[in-house]
Formats: sequence, structure tokens, C-alpha cells
Amino acid sequence: MPTRLGPDFGRLWSAYGVSAYGTWLAFGAFALLAVRVLDSSAFAVSLLEAVGPAVAAIVAVALGPWVEHRAKRPVMIGMDLVRFAAMVSVPIAYALGVLSYGQLLVVSVVSGTASIAFTAASGAYLKHLVRGEHLLVANGRFEGTTWTATAVGPPLGGALVGLLGPVVTVLADALSYLLSAFAVLRIRGGDVASPRDGVTRLRPADLSHGWRLILGDRVLRGLFLNSVLVGGLIMATAPLLAVLLLGEYHLPAWQYGLAFGIPALGGFVGARLSARLAHRYGRHRVMIVSGWLRSVFPLGLAFVSPGVPGLLTVIIVEGLLITCMGIFNPVHATERLQRTPVSHTARVLSTWSASSRLLQAVLTVSWGALAAGTSPLAAITVAGVLLLATPLLLPRRSQWASPEPVPPADGVRVG
Repeated sequence: MPTRLGPDFGRLWSAYGVSAYGTWLAFGAFALLAVRVLDSSAFAVSLLEAVGPAVAAIVAVALGPWVEHRAKRPVMIGMDLVRFAAMVSVPIAYALGVLSYGQLLVVSVVSGTASIAFTAASGAYLKHLVRGEHLLVANGRFEGTTWTATAVGPPLGGALVGLLGPVVTVLADALSYLLSAFAVLRIRGGDVASPRDGVTRLRPADLSHGWRLILGDRVLRGLFLNSVLVGGLIMATAPLLAVLLLGEYHLPAWQYGLAFGIPALGGFVGARLSARLAHRYGRHRVMIVSGWLRSVFPLGLAFVSPGVPGLLTVIIVEGLLITCMGIFNPVHATERLQRTPVSHTARVLSTWSASSRLLQAVLTVSWGALAAGTSPLAAITVAGVLLLATPLLLPRRSQWASPEPVPPADGVRVG
């Protein structure tokens, strides 16, 4: 029987789903606008892709303590409205003929910062809303939604751009945040906030508190280092794979879309299997096996060749990789939530997201330089080799079975 998580979880899930579909519908929209509308150079497009998220991550570090001490639903609604205002400014400026590269950069920073704050607040609220034994099921549903949106969004967004112009997907993304805010507004399950310690101003020590919490627990430390390195190395190769397939191998755009749309369905399948596999074999074993497999498959991209054989290689490799990620990610997210005291969940999640985005930006620029000095395929191969070592960071069974003490869950319920 499917696990019933209640109507309030359904509303939170709806909020997540509608914004996820909006985000993936507009995937690549800013790069498209920069190239086709503003005639930006390749370096400027790369700068937009890397600097915006990196600056957003730096700003978001300071938001962790702010989110931690506030009721989470108002924060989520506020961040949705901020993202709506930022994104809707782009089609308005385009219609008025005043759209600029600087505006795209500012919008990227603002929306990225708000997204990290929203993720931190929603993760803390999910822990409040769903009982511990059901967190894996809940995270599996979020993960399945992510991969479904990944599979459907970009092809549909590309069709809409072809029919209605380059800003239509940005407008759809903006409207998705309004719908998300409405779904969160309908939640009736109370709220949670951490008590203040009498200090009202942000202290320098507050900025590093999230890292101290993560690095002070052996399991969290291993999960953190593994996840940021794996995510950074995989994302660093994404633009290089685009250059390789579209530039050097001259793959048609529709085939390139298939190469990443079809494998995303594996993520949905993996997310659906995650809770069942964990129930049968145990969370630690499932995480270790799927964690090792997701580090092995990317090396298959070193054998990508021109034509149909290369296309099939990418589809198979990416399909296997994403299926393993669909299994791994809900287990990882559940363990992270359960090992983090509720009073510090928002701070840990914001620090985690900010660190991931910063490292992704650094590795993306570094791998771009490596590809310029060698070749895209060589740089992709180097990333694949390095990924083979990342499972060594995952926590051992002895650490998993004997969690270190953590501060008591002293969050206070509101409403």
C-alpha cells in the first residue's frame, strides 16, 4: 500500500513540483537570451552561468541563520515572491527593449539566493511535517518529481521558444513561483522556528556554524564531501559534453535533447525504487552500492564517438548514472535530515547548498580551462577518473550504526 503522508505534505510537494517544472522549462533560457538577443560572447555566457550561482551561494551563507530563527512557511512564500519578481522583470524588460546583460546577471544572483533560502526552509519544514520513518518516502517523491521535470521540461521549453519567442519560458518560470507560493499558503500544519539566543545581529561566527555542524559529525562530513565533489565534477563536464556533441560531433539539437531527456526517466524509476530497496537491504547498503555505481558510470563518457553510436553511448551511460542518483539521493537526503537537529536544519541545508554551488562554479571554470588546454573529451575523461575515488568518502557501516551525539532538537513549533 502506498504511504499516505497527508494533505499538507501534498501541498508542499505541489509547491516543489510546480516550481521544479517551471525551472526546467526555462532551462538554458538565460544563455539563449544572452546569445540571441544580447549577442554576448562565449566567455560572457560562461560568466553568466558560473558567476551568478557563485555570488548567490556566498550571499546565501548569511541567510542560513536568518532562516533558522523564523517560521518556515512565511520564508518559503517570501522567497517564492522574490523569485517571481526577479524572473518576471526579464520579459518586461524584453518587451520594453531595455533588457541588458547586467540585468540577467542580477536576476541570476537574486533568484539563486532565494532558491537556496527556499530549499533550506522547505527542508526544515519537511522534517517538521513528516514523521521520521516516512522521510525516505517523502524524499523519494521529491526526487522522482525532479527527474520527471528534467525529462519533460527542456524539450517542452524548446518547443515553446520556437513557437512563441525566447522569453516565454522565463515568464512561465516566474508564474510557477506564484503557484508555489499559493500551495505553501494553503498548508495548515503549523510551523517551526528555532529559539533565539538573545543576539539579534549576525555575528561572524554564525557564518561558519553550518560548516562546524557538518564537519563535526563523521557521517554528515562524509556525505557532504562526497555529494559536493560528485555534483561538482558531474556539473563541470556538462558544458564540455555540449561542446563535444554539438560542436565537434555536430549532433542535431533534437538528438542532443534526447540524449539527456530519456536518461532522466531513469531518475524517476530510481526514486520510486529507493524506499523499497532500503526497506529490503538497509539504507547503508543501498547508499554504498548506488554511490559506487554512480561514480563508475561517468567514465563511460570517455568512449563517446561521433554519430549514432556516440548518441547511444551517452543515453546508456547517463541513464545508468541518473538511475543510481535517483536511488542514492533520497537515502542521502533522509540521512542528512535525520542526523541534523531540527533547530539547525535550515542552517545546515543552506550551507550545504551554498558550498555545492560554489564548488560547481569553481570546477566548471577549471574544467573549461582544462578542456581549452587539451580537449573536451580529455577533460571529461579526467573527471570520470577522479569520480572513481569519491565513494571512499562515504561513511562506513560502523559510523552509520553508531551516530555521534548531536545537540537536542530544540526547535519551537509555531501555530
